[in-house]
Amino acid sequence: MIPRSIFASEHEQFRDSVRRFIGEEITPHHERWEEAGMVDRELWTKAGAAGLLCPSLPETYGGFGADYLFNVVIIEELARAGATGPGFSVHSDMVATYIHTFGSEQQKQRWLPKMVSGEVIGALGLTEPSAGSDLKGIRTRAVRDGDDFVISGQKVYISNGQLCDVIVLACKTDPEAGSKGMSFILVETDRPGFRRGRNLKKIGLKAQDTSELFFDQVRVPASNLLGTEGAAFSMAVAKLAEERLSIAVSAITVAETALGWTVEYTKQRKAFGKAIGDFQNTRFKLAELHADILAKRVFVDRCIELLLQKKLTAVDAAAAKLLCTELQCKVVDECLQFFGGYGYMLEYPIARAYIDSRIRRIAGGTSEIMREIIGRELFI
Repeated sequence: MIPRSIFASEHEQFRDSVRRFIGEEITPHHERWEEAGMVDRELWTKAGAAGLLCPSLPETYGGFGADYLFNVVIIEELARAGATGPGFSVHSDMVATYIHTFGSEQQKQRWLPKMVSGEVIGALGLTEPSAGSDLKGIRTRAVRDGDDFVISGQKVYISNGQLCDVIVLACKTDPEAGSKGMSFILVETDRPGFRRGRNLKKIGLKAQDTSELFFDQVRVPASNLLGTEGAAFSMAVAKLAEERLSIAVSAITVAETALGWTVEYTKQRKAFGKAIGDFQNTRFKLAELHADILAKRVFVDRCIELLLQKKLTAVDAAAAKLLCTELQCKVVDECLQFFGGYGYMLEYPIARAYIDSRIRRIAGGTSEIMREIIGRELFI
């Protein structure tokens, strides 16, 4: 592998502590959480105490004031361990980032320190039954009534939905204004009229709670408005590059890890009197995957550098997500084939990686939407 140059010694020291935490607090319990459909609430406060939540927030709000590379380390180590249950990235890289970037000082002081400690769990309420990648199609309404907003509607496929305490909720505040009629409102989950629906049964990511959420005349103070009214679409666009890069970071790490498992397995597994890895077909196929992963890893690391410099464009982030998530699915599929029947058994990590990977071509904007974003840029 080409040596990576983006990390300093403090990042690698942090990586060691993250790896230990995952080995002690996540991996031994993950199978039980998959059966339960969610992780233990206690994990979040343990993760907060270990510094795994919102490390890039300023010390004023309880964070480290660290750079994005600390977030990258957490994403990579969770992906490498197959720890798909904890929804830390949604909480730290999306919800907390929205509040820190666009929130009032009162909102920041109220929510961020408890998000860092894990006392409060955040969710991002975007997707609806009739609106996925097309955010402008949302129907959830927030109607101004004096000093309050009254919210009615439904969200679906919401990560952390069963455990969350606060939701950054996308609502239509002016249905006639198109993309300029959407607003983000902070909604506490203990308010009358809010109801959690089913914890949805999914193909993969079985330990991560993913829910339907219902809002029936939920009344929240107007001070819960995040940023300015009508600005949700532009706010989401501003944050999508980081979100999609985070997905790409996870995807390329899974691809690297799956290839590593497969190389080791084919060195040991024998067929027709010799190791599977001794067959030219095996070596050629894995060599192709290795070269493809290597190229995408270099691209992702460059995108990380651009994000740190505040130069990462939405188009480049879309390209990173498209390439890496498509590659992730290709790698786990082709690697699983070398495991034969064992690859179909859930006790083998390659099988879990296979079922967990498919969502990556959908969540955060489908591969088709990524192609559309890139294509539009080409024809400007």
